[in-house]
Amino acid sequence: MKKTMVSFFLILTFVTTHAQTTAEQDAVMVPVKILFEGMQKSDSTLVRKAFSKTVTMASIGTYKNGSPFIKHESINDFIKTIGTPHTEVYNEMIWDEKILIDGNFAQVWTSYAFYLGKKFNHCGVDAFHLVKSSAGDWKIFHLADTRQKEGCKVPDKITKQFE
Repeated sequence: MKKTMVSFFLILTFVTTHAQTTAEQDAVMVPVKILFEGMQKSDSTLVRKAFSKTVTMASIGTYKNGSPFIKHESINDFIKTIGTPHTEVYNEMIWDEKILIDGNFAQVWTSYAFYLGKKFNHCGVDAFHLVKSSAGDWKIFHLADTRQKEGCKVPDKITKQFE
């Protein structure tokens, strides 16, 4: 009987911990999903809701001569780009999300492919740093990405959406 109770307790602890972790991971992904929805809709107000008041952004890449670069962008310039009328929809598709959480800090690392309308533009990795607000929701305070046009391994389920 004692052994059965210990086994039951261990199983209950695992299920409860897993459910809490999954719920918190889902909560961390909310601003990421809001960001991409706002990009698709060209809705700068929606995009702004995904971010904290203070934000840093950077893109890491390689010049044609092979040397690496880091390009910083302001959140205001990014939001202005999203809200400025354009003919093609901004579609950023992600997969293989890896979510890490420590208290009020979270990181999301994910592969992505960016399409202008239905045309592939570039791919890479997005790295989001998020903070939990006093209201309990998550906000992006740093976003870094890599960008490449070749060597992209975009899953078939994504590429088929843009054929």
